[in-house]
Amino acid sequence: MTVSLQANLCEELLLKIHYNLFAGRSLERLSALSDGIFAIATTLLVLNLHVPQAAEAAAHLDSEQLLLGALLRHLPELVTYLMSFMTLGIFWIGQQTQMSHFTESNRNYSWIQLGFLATVTLMPFSTSLLATFIQLRVALIIYWLNILLMGIALLVGLIYGQRSGLLKEQSRQETRHQFKRIVIAQALYAVGALLCIIHPYVSIGFIVLVQLNYVIAPRIWKLDRI
Repeated sequence: MTVSLQANLCEELLLKIHYNLFAGRSLERLSALSDGIFAIATTLLVLNLHVPQAAEAAAHLDSEQLLLGALLRHLPELVTYLMSFMTLGIFWIGQQTQMSHFTESNRNYSWIQLGFLATVTLMPFSTSLLATFIQLRVALIIYWLNILLMGIALLVGLIYGQRSGLLKEQSRQETRHQFKRIVIAQALYAVGALLCIIHPYVSIGFIVLVQLNYVIAPRIWKLDRI
């Protein structure tokens, strides 16, 4: 009876080891899942944009000037939408670039990327919070923390890939540049968050400039290298 039990336990252990060795190895499936989640997150962002409600429009907005004033009151929603759309675009490109330097995935790396995608799904919430309370520092800090978590998850995936031998041999130098890029970007975002001490609008303005630098990559001084 004891021998039979030990044999069953050994068999279960071997099956578990076998499963863990082969689970989550497809980069293509991981990339497809990422594309879907990013697409949903960016779509949800637009739901934060609102036009003046019909009742408000019928009662008060009877001229172009009043309508323009009502639209300007919704300007925080548009600004935070553009911020977050650029943020998700930057991180989507960063994740796809990172995975392009991997030979394959494994179970641990897949879970790291799932953790990264979990932070991506939080972006519509933090965006809505910031749009609603754009003048409050707490909302700005929560928004920055969302970006920070995304950066940390991307950085952890890169470090794990280097240490676990998942990288292509010819990509090791490039991944060093990616590591530096993530660290510099997160440092700039942290500076932007600290500027909320002056005023949240100053902080938001700085973050937008950082994002525009990574989106446009201007050939000015060394800005295209960070």
